[in-house]
Amino acid sequence: MKATLIILLSIITMGSVFAQEKFHDFVVKDIDGNEFAMASLKGKKVMVVNTASKCGLTPQYEKLESLYKQYGNENFVIVGFPANNFMNQEPGTAEEIKSFCSINYGVTFPMMSKISVKGKDMHPLYQWLTEKDKNGIEDSSVSWNFQKYLIDEKGNLVKVLSPRTDPMDEDIIAWLSN
Repeated sequence: MKATLIILLSIITMGSVFAQEKFHDFVVKDIDGNEFAMASLKGKKVMVVNTASKCGLTPQYEKLESLYKQYGNENFVIVGFPANNFMNQEPGTAEEIKSFCSINYGVTFPMMSKISVKGKDMHPLYQWLTEKDKNGIEDSSVSWNFQKYLIDEKGNLVKVLSPRTDPMDEDIIAWLSN
């Protein structure tokens, strides 16, 4: 009886470890409302950024686009997630956000539909990004617009960067160059 119970508990424990979601397991909606599978990013380094159009940090779009143009190819992608969690600085509709990014900053990196990056309605992807028991690396909280999460080619969280970290920061460039 004890041996059976131990085996059963081992199987249950192993099952829960293998059932844990990974970055590449998530499917989100892009800015046009189409499904976007993070699995399509396997083998690429990914920078996930929560964005806003009416923030003091909004000009970071320009450097994010420069970074994407310089390093974005089959090995790197930036994924932007508009969010209205901080002082209502992203009030626009998907079409308004898309137009704003294109007209003002020439954004060509993938933009997703607006989500919540904190609070009770936090998107499951951001739960994974911010909770150590889900990402296996560290707990964090999204402190403001333009916080950056670096994900490696295997879908592992590598680093969390402050919203004020310049997208062309030497640590980011070094990470991309490895």
